[in-house]
Amino acid sequence: MSETLKKIKSQNAALETSRAEHSWYVMPINDLYTHFNVQRYVGLNQETVDYRLKQFGPNRLREAKQETLLRVFLEEIREPMILLLLVTGLLYSVWGNLADALTIFFVILVLVSVEVINEYRAKRAIAGLSKLSEPTATVRRDGQDNEVPVEEIVPGDIILVWAGRRVPADARLIESYSLAANESSLTGESVPVEKDVHFLPSEHTVQAEQQNMIFAGTTITRGRGTALVVTTGMQTELGHIAGLAQEIRQPRTPLQQAMRELTRWLVWLALGFSILIPLLAILLSGEPWRKMLLTGLSLAFAVIPEELPIIITMVLALGAYRLARQQAIIKRLQAVETLGSVTTIATDKTGTLTENRMQVSQYYPETLEHELLEIGVLCNSAIDQGENLTGDPLEVALLRKAQEAGIHIDTLLQTAFLRDEFTFDNTRKRMSVVYDRDGALWVAVKGAPEAVLTQCTSRLFKGQEQPFNAADREAALENSTQMAGSGLRVIALAEKSVPAGPLSQDEAESDLTFIGFIGLIDPPRPEVRAAIAACRTAGIRSIMITGDHPLTARTIAEQVGLNGNAPMLTGPELEALSDEELKKSVSEVSIYARTTPAHKLRIVHALQEQGERVAVTGDGINDAPALAAADIGVAMGETGTDVAREAADMVLGNDNFTTIVNAVKEGRILFANLKKGVRYYLACKVALVSATLLPVLLHVPVPFAPIQIILMELFMDLAASATFVNEPAEADLMRYPPRNPNAHFMDRAMVSSIFSSAIGLFMAVTTTYLVTWYTSGDLVEAQTVAFITWLLGHIFLAVNLRSEREPLFRLGLFSNRLMIIWGVATVIFILFATFIPGIQNLLKTVSLTPEEWILVIGIAFIGTFWIEVLKLLHWRNKSNKHNKQQM
Repeated sequence: MSETLKKIKSQNAALETSRAEHSWYVMPINDLYTHFNVQRYVGLNQETVDYRLKQFGPNRLREAKQETLLRVFLEEIREPMILLLLVTGLLYSVWGNLADALTIFFVILVLVSVEVINEYRAKRAIAGLSKLSEPTATVRRDGQDNEVPVEEIVPGDIILVWAGRRVPADARLIESYSLAANESSLTGESVPVEKDVHFLPSEHTVQAEQQNMIFAGTTITRGRGTALVVTTGMQTELGHIAGLAQEIRQPRTPLQQAMRELTRWLVWLALGFSILIPLLAILLSGEPWRKMLLTGLSLAFAVIPEELPIIITMVLALGAYRLARQQAIIKRLQAVETLGSVTTIATDKTGTLTENRMQVSQYYPETLEHELLEIGVLCNSAIDQGENLTGDPLEVALLRKAQEAGIHIDTLLQTAFLRDEFTFDNTRKRMSVVYDRDGALWVAVKGAPEAVLTQCTSRLFKGQEQPFNAADREAALENSTQMAGSGLRVIALAEKSVPAGPLSQDEAESDLTFIGFIGLIDPPRPEVRAAIAACRTAGIRSIMITGDHPLTARTIAEQVGLNGNAPMLTGPELEALSDEELKKSVSEVSIYARTTPAHKLRIVHALQEQGERVAVTGDGINDAPALAAADIGVAMGETGTDVAREAADMVLGNDNFTTIVNAVKEGRILFANLKKGVRYYLACKVALVSATLLPVLLHVPVPFAPIQIILMELFMDLAASATFVNEPAEADLMRYPPRNPNAHFMDRAMVSSIFSSAIGLFMAVTTTYLVTWYTSGDLVEAQTVAFITWLLGHIFLAVNLRSEREPLFRLGLFSNRLMIIWGVATVIFILFATFIPGIQNLLKTVSLTPEEWILVIGIAFIGTFWIEVLKLLHWRNKSNKHNKQQM
């Protein structure tokens, strides 16, 4: 063992034995550095972090259950339908022969394997989403500030927190600037708690009054600070509270709930038929009761729609995982359902419609470039992570431009000591900092021009301070308006010097000296224009809600394809409107400028009252109400705060508007495929019941042997739960308006389609079976014909139900490769079942004559491909109408 590792082990052993004996909030800060063996400006080294992570475990409240194939297998084998099938296999072994029983158990193994793989994929997909949306924290290690997963934080880490960030662990403050935290998750008190690094409470101060501590699970609402982690995971205050809490399960979506209720109703119907058909066969045809009992059990297994909830969960989970691969991380499965019904997307401008690549473009006045950039550097909360700068893109752009201009940022920061910081908020629309500089206090302010200029009483002109009157202010505002009109985001910068002494926020931000403006450009994303056009075609309206200047907003709107000439509302104008007036306005207004998060919430409510289904983007703390109120709350993954991510249903990994549009399209695909899969699945069930019932009513034996019924269920489940999920989008998917979210999933058109599709398959099976039975009188031969007709017919039916509107030649026969593989596998099985003697004995089949093959293939084709004929006629009629309109 190396000396370094020995030293680490010794230090951590002492840490482990003493950590519970200390009240961290009363210890002198230097004693804490010694206790945790950490340096303030260096942090822990990676070797120490790795050792402490093993020693104290991950920083989480409970050990997450690991989804394994074995766990899913044990869950699946206890399913009632599988137990029913096991009973059937046992009865076969008692009443039949060993080969039949072994065949049943082999089918059980295959069925369970298919279900296990599907369930495992779905659960792993959901677990994968949790990993993708896992929060991070900024930690100082080896002298560098880096983002790491919250789970990797250990006692002794130095963490950086700021407004909008969730506190990852219990920590003692080292430095703080206007810091306040919402501790309602611990105390229930919603009023933010002021934090003070210099506050030293007494030994028995209650947690709610420990102002020099921040606690895991709370949220920073204002300011920023640095803190030393003292406890993690279950040792935190939140961990103690959560110790008795049960793991929270994600609630069922409305569709999942509706399908569960439908399944319960269909179960009784299916059970009734499973009992009725064998009973009628015994009474009407004198069939042996043991054989009919096996048939009844097999029918119950095949007909009861136990797969419906599983199919829906799998489609939603795997769909959410596909969305995550497109940078749209779904936090709640309900969002996958809702995506397809979105009618309005209310989006921010910066970073969503634009590239989030701020660049300094212009100065006013140009002669004060150095002074303006110096204020921009010092009044700045971006974080220097070595070669990378992270933080607000505007602040990062100011630092980069200062570096390009030859300003040595580190040297500049060393000449001033930060005394206080008043962070930006949407009410003041400005940020200010107070530095101890050259023996006096120096204040730097930056913010929206109108918010800064109103606080200025002087201006810098030719190196001298001069009075700043109303006329000067109007002239300056006119200059900022001209800059904004060319698409620039304009910020004003001001400063002042005062004698030493504490300053309140109001004192710091009054009687300022106006220095000038910096104009920054953030070019529109080139792909956004096409995405907005696609939304328009799909019946989805796009609106922009931004805090920027109205001229900047209108310029960007024109560049991305929003109607730049449409009516626009500013924040002050919006405040003057009543709720009724706003409700009328939102139908016409597509651009909102100089808005606050409170305005955004009003806009969302007004749109929803108009019957719109709204997706809203947001990134700030105050955006949380609008994100929570929206039908789909979309948080920014790159620039969004933890509070925004927590309130949202979906997090964008790349903050790109196009990703939202792609997610809406994916939501439509998922819902369409879900309907196709369920339609096919229930149509097969109806066809199976009908094809079994009619012969019994005609005093004819049941058309399938029990083992055949079980195998039919296997192939049916495979298609419904796997191949339809893989169906690609239809070409016209985004040319139709959004679906009505209030419409029933099982509406009249869906029910009609299920029964009309089932009739064709039922008639094909019944025709071939009865023709063979009445002509040959051989039950095994007739059942073989019925079995093969059903297998071929249900392949043809699946192919036909891939689309309600588009003919197969438009879809492309091979566009769903998984369905082709499934179809080919079924055909190979049919060949084995009819040509291999050993398999024939197991499956109760015989070889078919050429005439019987022609009958089976022809009738199966006719019984299902009539659907394709109707689609083709409809498509041609639609094309002719379109061509006439073009002429």
